[in-house]
Amino acid sequence: MPAHQPTETPPPPPPPAHQMWGGRFAFGPSEALDALNRSLPVDHRLWPQDVAASKAWVQALGRVGVLSPAEETHMLEGLDRVAERLADGAAAGAPDEDVHTLVERLLYEEIGAVAGKLHTGRSRNDQVATDLRLWTLEALDQLDADLAALGRALVERAREGVDVLLPGYTHGQHAQPVRWAFVLLAHAWPLGRDRQRLADARRRVAELPLGSGALAGSGFPVDRVLLKEALGFRSVSANALDATGDRDFVAEVLFTMALVGTHLSRLGAELVLYASAEFGFVQLSDAFSTGSSLMPQKRNPDVFELARAKAGRLLGDLVALLTTLKGIPAGYQKDLQEDKALLFDAFDTLAVVLPAATGAVQTLTLNAARMAAALDASLRATDLADLLVEAGVPFHESHGLVGKLVREAERAGVPLDKVPAAVAAGIHPQLGAAVAQLGTWEDSVESRATAGGASRKSVEDQLEELRKAFAPGA
Repeated sequence: MPAHQPTETPPPPPPPAHQMWGGRFAFGPSEALDALNRSLPVDHRLWPQDVAASKAWVQALGRVGVLSPAEETHMLEGLDRVAERLADGAAAGAPDEDVHTLVERLLYEEIGAVAGKLHTGRSRNDQVATDLRLWTLEALDQLDADLAALGRALVERAREGVDVLLPGYTHGQHAQPVRWAFVLLAHAWPLGRDRQRLADARRRVAELPLGSGALAGSGFPVDRVLLKEALGFRSVSANALDATGDRDFVAEVLFTMALVGTHLSRLGAELVLYASAEFGFVQLSDAFSTGSSLMPQKRNPDVFELARAKAGRLLGDLVALLTTLKGIPAGYQKDLQEDKALLFDAFDTLAVVLPAATGAVQTLTLNAARMAAALDASLRATDLADLLVEAGVPFHESHGLVGKLVREAERAGVPLDKVPAAVAAGIHPQLGAAVAQLGTWEDSVESRATAGGASRKSVEDQLEELRKAFAPGA
């Protein structure tokens, strides 16, 4: 061993723990309690919001004389330096209980004892509610943008599929012929409703709790209207006890995201089916497909299978929050610490699912020939019933008559429109003529010309409406 072996410089010790409470305790919490109670590993991402809300609070304290102008300036400059440190990763490995404690400790390091005035008239109860609402407002904007991007992708692909006809299905069975555009738009409309729900929820998220104190209001006459304006909220909470314990906004946003997940799951279920060899209506691009570790031929639609599975995760986040909320009284309870992990998880989940689903839709290859080949004369049964109605036969009766014709076609092993005219006329004199009147598949689809139907005009009207709804900035 060399006599002068260089020694490694030991890493600096972690900073001492900083607490915002504890004077009435003889000693600190046990390691077990600290591990349970500590939320910084989850809520550290709220630091930009905590700094922003703290700066607004500093200004509010300055207006009521708690801080001198020099102290206010000093504290604001210190918070800016805290933000720079946090942006550089100061939260990594920090020993603090939560993000609020972290910000306050760093502020002490930057400006000294005057940092102790920051928490005047403020509680972590109204502080965390404010931070989380600010974070949620920003996250909602990103989620809305991602939803709009998927909506635009569906509309763009639908525009290419106006002339492509395929069987429409109910109960997994052939029902009536429709346009491929019509099918894609059936998945775009729910996304539009999701965006409306997000916008509606956003109004209730943008309610300022800061100034509520722990539960009864602040002990200093801060101007909450100016706080609202400074932080970009639209209203001020009406009751401090309600505001500090209110997580309705989290539940509402989680419900909307669970519904988004459900809509993505339904889209995925349909495209997984249509991408199968048995259907072959669509094919995913290589960029959005995976393979098998054993079977070389496989092209797996994992993107949409995972979208289906993630819907369950989003639903679980919602149920977990509602279960937490149902057992607690008014005001803040420590149970509410769980809200952030659930909310963050839901946003993080959709942040990866939505772009992947959008890319898969954008790069999907359509097999119009397979769709056309799947059109079966049984899809014209309702057309025949309608033709009998036009000939004066009540629909209930015409429904039964066409049903008999279907049975005859199945018995003879021929398509519905190939049942001999004599057999059809034997069921009803008008039925043979009705079979002869059947036009093309396009005629069949065009006969559904009501608003919202599968006719060309209806689909083009829907395309235009959704194009505007999903346009950037809409």
